Amino acid sequence: MESFEAVQGIRAADLADHYGTPLYVYDGELLAGAVRSLAEALPRPMEIFYSLKANPNSSVCSLLFAHGAHAEVSSLVELRTARTAGARPENIIFLGPGKNAEDIRACVQGRVYAIVCESWEELELIEATARQAGLRQRVLLRINPSFGGAGSRLAMGGKPRQFGIDEEQVLAGKERLSALTHAVPLGVHVYLGTRILDAAAIVENTAQVLALAERVAAATGIELEAVDVGGGLGVAYFENEQDLDLDALRTGLTPVVGDFARRHPRTRLLLESGRFLTARAGAYLVRVQYVKESRDTWFAVTDGGTHHHMAAVGVGSYARRNFPVAAVAGDGAGPERRWHVTGPLCTPEDTLARGVPLPGIAPGDVLAVLRSGAYGPTASPGLFLSHGFPAEVLVHEGRPLLVRDRDTADDLLRKQRHHQFVQ
Repeated sequence: MESFEAVQGIRAADLADHYGTPLYVYDGELLAGAVRSLAEALPRPMEIFYSLKANPNSSVCSLLFAHGAHAEVSSLVELRTARTAGARPENIIFLGPGKNAEDIRACVQGRVYAIVCESWEELELIEATARQAGLRQRVLLRINPSFGGAGSRLAMGGKPRQFGIDEEQVLAGKERLSALTHAVPLGVHVYLGTRILDAAAIVENTAQVLALAERVAAATGIELEAVDVGGGLGVAYFENEQDLDLDALRTGLTPVVGDFARRHPRTRLLLESGRFLTARAGAYLVRVQYVKESRDTWFAVTDGGTHHHMAAVGVGSYARRNFPVAAVAGDGAGPERRWHVTGPLCTPEDTLARGVPLPGIAPGDVLAVLRSGAYGPTASPGLFLSHGFPAEVLVHEGRPLLVRDRDTADDLLRKQRHHQFVQ
């Protein structure tokens, strides 16, 4: 989605006019294509588990599940969303470092495939909950490995972490694990980092995780019914970045996964993917309200901003860099300039792009922040200044579908309980 003049033959400008702005638009063909292309790049028996945190819209999830993805969830609402969207319990895993008793009870009673356990105390709670329910619950032990991941923009292993149990503790935990009767450790989970664009790094990380899984099984005696190798597949957002080479990924993973599968032919191999499946399929449309020049800098002040798209401030990067931005409605009259694209919030941080080259911009024009299908509204402070969240549209087989209503003032005020005070 490097340009965004139209989605499956529908002009982006028409979508903006019909549904209003700000607006998220998702291309269903790109969503389905991302699942297919990743599945073709992964050697068997690797399975794709979609990380709902990237984009939990139930219609987006339903489309991804319909094309073969399974579900990785981290909250009760995500669990309910996955089930509503068509994911089967045997193809759902639940992870997160702070699960409470209600989360675990829902997993046990809902018969999800596995709870990814992140601490010894959580393992005890799973054991007690499953025993009380008279059920056995499959557990994947999330391990904080002694090694770090290669190629990650945001590392999540190899240091003190709130995620998982340290590798050394697990390797020494045979007695503790063998005492369990209802929480059944049947595999491991390792997530080393995110936004990885180098296929060789993903191959290296996968090989290290599979080797660690075998060490854990040998040291503790647990079976390896499943190994979750994490994932962290990235997409290119910024200048000088290149999208992941799926051919290189397939070439590198095939011998690594093949060797492991020959030794463990009945082990499920799980790969989590969120951003890779959804980011390129989405765009955030905003309408220019005003244009102004301030001390030789040109600003396009729009009706949307970082309260809807905090990811555009910078993903996994300390330096501010721009997501790709395109003008999709307007006559383009006037000279091309470098524009700061800003929003309606009362903070200088509400800047979607800085110094981005665009043709002449006028009030009423529509701009698109591209590659915005992941970590949009749900990773943003949508209630700042009480603006609320935007509408979302999914274009499926040439037909636009409204998949989320725009927040109204009544929506935002409904849950408040007002008490009138007078002096």
